[in-house]
Amino acid sequence: MKNICYRSRTPFFLTFWLSVLALALAVNWLLPICTNKTWHRLAGTSGLTVPQLLAVFAGILAISEVLKLVTQAVLARRNKPLAEGMMIGRLYQLVAMLAILLSFAAGLGALSAFGAFFAMFGGMLLGWSLQAPVSGFAAYLLVSLKRPFRPGDRVQFPNLGLTGDVKDVGVMYTTLDQVGGSIGSEEAVGRDILVPNAMLFSQVVINYTVTQGAAYMLDEVVVRITYDSNWEVAEKVLLGAAQEVTKPFIEATGTSPYIRSDLYDYGVYLRLRYQTAVQDRVETAYRIQKRIFEEIQKTPEVDLAIPFVYSYRSGMDKRDETQRDKEERNVREIEVVRVNGGVPAVDQRDIEQLARSIATQGLLQPIIVAKAPKGNGYDIMAGHLRFEACKRLGWKTIPAVIVAPQQES
Repeated sequence: MKNICYRSRTPFFLTFWLSVLALALAVNWLLPICTNKTWHRLAGTSGLTVPQLLAVFAGILAISEVLKLVTQAVLARRNKPLAEGMMIGRLYQLVAMLAILLSFAAGLGALSAFGAFFAMFGGMLLGWSLQAPVSGFAAYLLVSLKRPFRPGDRVQFPNLGLTGDVKDVGVMYTTLDQVGGSIGSEEAVGRDILVPNAMLFSQVVINYTVTQGAAYMLDEVVVRITYDSNWEVAEKVLLGAAQEVTKPFIEATGTSPYIRSDLYDYGVYLRLRYQTAVQDRVETAYRIQKRIFEEIQKTPEVDLAIPFVYSYRSGMDKRDETQRDKEERNVREIEVVRVNGGVPAVDQRDIEQLARSIATQGLLQPIIVAKAPKGNGYDIMAGHLRFEACKRLGWKTIPAVIVAPQQES
């Protein structure tokens, strides 16, 4: 809606200022004829009359509106957004205001005084306002001559927390295709960042690809293995994956992958280091990690270390043992109402204490029951205290191991 209003205001203002222009000229011409009086000039014989000065103002503003219409038409033919026309239109308005001030000074015969005032204060103001553009232009010349980075380079501004691929080095701005930012890795996201060239004098710039003919860098993938893993086999797996994935980079750089290591509480850090193309860093690491994962799954001599579990395989073994143990013991959920009572002699304080523990940690061990001789529910063989604590907590069912009833001798 705002764009439509803006598009419709320009013809309206053009018509208005043309009407003011025509009216001012008509009044300036007709009034002396009708009244036999001449208009008083604002500054002697060289000044303008009031209608003439008003006509100059209206003419300047009408010209600015014509320029707006022409600009909008040209941008529309090029399928440019209307916002661009609004930006240029404001520039026309600024120039028109300056021209009106000069016309007003000329109409009053004070153009020389206005020039002196502008020379006194305007020069200082202009120098202050152009400080950043002049610095930016100087930085543009410096970058063009020394070429610390060029279009296609990947650069980083540590103080700004910004990394990007250089798309263009302009007179005022350097355009970057942002790397990261919206994602958690070093890949270009297709979002342009404009860095004022004036900032280049006060920023540290890191160039990842200073030699574009061999735009490679050292990267690493870290794998943690357990102390009982076969170190030689693990190295073979890691180096084999890196050599397979980075073969073109090895041929280009002449540098083969290698491994460095660190010891820590739960195992060994194996740091696989290799050369990779800067632009393909994330994809290369992904392919290497995937290849290593596939090989370790097929290699029982190498086990991945996981803090607090020690290893992936031991953690899986414990889980499997727990599941098998549960199945072997025939643990079932049975209704509390079908269990035939506990032991009345149980201390109520013990029941309360155990109930609080079960409420916090759960029932760590099921009770043991046997079918009642007459088939009416179950009799508790072991776990009377646990049963009473679960009842106090309001449980409807309870885990239980069902065993064969004892035979009477």
